[in-house]
Amino acid sequence: MRSMSFLSKLTLFAFVLCTVPVVFIGAFSYTLSSNQIQEKVNQSKMQLLMQTSANVELIMKTISHTMNQALSSTVVKQSLNKDMTPKDFMTYNDLRNELQHMQSFDTKLQDVVLVNRRFDWMIKNSGIYRLNQYAYSSQLKKMIDTEGDGAWALLPSYWFLSEENASNPDCNYTISLVKKLPTIGPDKYGMALANLSACSLGQFVQYDLEDFASVMILDDQYRILFHSDPSMIGKSVMSTGFVQYGSLAAPIGQFDATIDGKPYTVNYIRSNYNGWVYLSTVSIDSLTKESDKIGLTTAAVCLLLLLLLLVMAWLGSRRMYSPIQQLMNYLTESNKRLEREVHRHLPQVRTYLLTQAFQGQVRPSVVREKLVQYGYGPQMERWRTMSVLTIQIDTLEGTRYGKNDLDLLLFAAQNIVEESIPEAERLHPVLMEQAIVILVGSPDVDPDVFDPFLYAMTERLQQQIQMYLNLPVSIGLSLPFRDLANVPAAYREGLEALRLRIALGQGIIIRYENLNEGKPYLSLSYPYQHENDLIDAIKLAETDKARESLRQFMAAAIQTDLHPRDFQIPLARLLNSLLTVMQESGVGQRSFQRPYGSFYEELFRLPIASEIEDWFWQRIIQPMIVVFQNRQNSQYQNISEKVIDLIQREYDTDLTLEACASRLHFNANYLSSVFRKETNHSFSEYLTSYRFSMAKRWLKDTDMPIKDIAEKLRYNNPQNFIRSFRKVEGMTPGQYRSKYVDLNG
Repeated sequence: MRSMSFLSKLTLFAFVLCTVPVVFIGAFSYTLSSNQIQEKVNQSKMQLLMQTSANVELIMKTISHTMNQALSSTVVKQSLNKDMTPKDFMTYNDLRNELQHMQSFDTKLQDVVLVNRRFDWMIKNSGIYRLNQYAYSSQLKKMIDTEGDGAWALLPSYWFLSEENASNPDCNYTISLVKKLPTIGPDKYGMALANLSACSLGQFVQYDLEDFASVMILDDQYRILFHSDPSMIGKSVMSTGFVQYGSLAAPIGQFDATIDGKPYTVNYIRSNYNGWVYLSTVSIDSLTKESDKIGLTTAAVCLLLLLLLLVMAWLGSRRMYSPIQQLMNYLTESNKRLEREVHRHLPQVRTYLLTQAFQGQVRPSVVREKLVQYGYGPQMERWRTMSVLTIQIDTLEGTRYGKNDLDLLLFAAQNIVEESIPEAERLHPVLMEQAIVILVGSPDVDPDVFDPFLYAMTERLQQQIQMYLNLPVSIGLSLPFRDLANVPAAYREGLEALRLRIALGQGIIIRYENLNEGKPYLSLSYPYQHENDLIDAIKLAETDKARESLRQFMAAAIQTDLHPRDFQIPLARLLNSLLTVMQESGVGQRSFQRPYGSFYEELFRLPIASEIEDWFWQRIIQPMIVVFQNRQNSQYQNISEKVIDLIQREYDTDLTLEACASRLHFNANYLSSVFRKETNHSFSEYLTSYRFSMAKRWLKDTDMPIKDIAEKLRYNNPQNFIRSFRKVEGMTPGQYRSKYVDLNG
């Protein structure tokens, strides 16, 4: 037998040398990539499953929170102790508004039902019912008698549907949060149910249903609360066949199952909140399809590589491993791109977390963990004392900016804050309610060290913003705290401190603990004299006197020892008095008021006293002075105003048209025609109307006897006054007084 040539041996050696590693690498790559694909897919599905659990729990907690608020309201508590009759329409309306307020949140609630077994009534969206006459009253009463104060329950939807759609419900089952009433006390004779359609849980499922055979949510008794097939809702999960007893015992897990003869991987997670199980299945065949593609691609690459190695064996091992090297470079570059992408979105994630934390929408136990996860670990390790700063721009008046620039200015101020305060002393500043909110901290626990540190920081911020933006800003400081659970309360304290700008003016730095120095204060004085001087100056069109009276009123009404919330009371009273003068003088408010808001809304949005004073002058007082000036320029108006002034000053005398004409030096008939032309009322009608307006004011605001009121209004006989009052108002003076006492009591 002829021996092989060296060339053949070399070729055979090169073939064997190239084939073994190529085949080994191809098989290894295929196996490793297949396992990694299945592992990554299962991990991603488990993450989505956890996200769905978090979404559903958020809705459940929101429903529970809003229901607790509603059940603790005065309206609900009072309604539980009374019967509901047609005479109680106002109580029923208030009660429905309280319950419907729960449905105004993004909770997907279908209905909120209130049941009172003691007084035999039930209220839901479709109206009020007698409980004993309701079709499913026995089932509802049985629920009241069960043990426990409340829980989530799976109930038939037809129990709660109105008569119009009871025969054709959208979903056969309802998930209800049941609360026994009253909430305090052992005797439970009522019940509140917040009903959520079981089918609506599909809105929170975060999966692509093409990859899954089934997506299910189970309650703590393994009944199906949600399924892609609505007919499965309410059944036991054991009826599906692929779940056995004991398969779902662990809090989180994974197992293989056979569905319709095909292999599936089942992932599940049990909620710590209510014991619900979130379960999903993924087809193993769908995963192996991807693995087969990788296998074919790997085989093709290996074959091509083998052919190239056979032809180019003399180029050495470097040529053989060049594709692997290129693959590693590609993976490295991909990882770098992924890291850059994550880092780019980190500020948005931090902003969202801090916003939720300030609003109290993140559990305190989770806040620290999340902050460490998002890169704030060093601060959490070092900080022992913290505080919340709230920064607001005081005013844009007198600056080169307009209202449209506010958002841009806040963004610029936020950048200044980031540059002025080192990252070791603060978290990421966020914009909330037209304010920049910052959580700052220090390793010092001694107030004598922390307070100067805080004031130095805030003064530096004020100076930097003033220097770069030329804008006055005020800063509110919360009380120092050590536990992150106090972050929401500290945020509210910072905003509350800023309210003191109304009294102290702009450019202040104020701590929450300095509000009234912790002492309650009640001011019973109201600057009536300054208000009367202001109204008289307006009616006489005396501009300078009106401006001075307004200034004196503001100085008397806004005092630094008042709580910021109390500033609104005298301001609202002044606005109400001015609007009353408008109405009594026949001045139309539509020409003054803007179409997008009321006077009260405009007033209470202003932060500082100078802006409030300018607003009163420009929006109310100055336009009124112009109206009264125009009236004085007209003879008729001047005459009518003088007659009205006489009536308003001497309504409690025996005033007559002839007496007015004599004092104003006019003919009585002429004066009567001018007055009627200008007011559309005769002299006697206007005098009677004004006297009745004073009578109603005395009836509401004083305890003056009706006999004295009649005598003061020049009625010789109180019965004549009573008859006249009933003819005009449709009720007697005594009934009128009782009506307003009941409303105010």
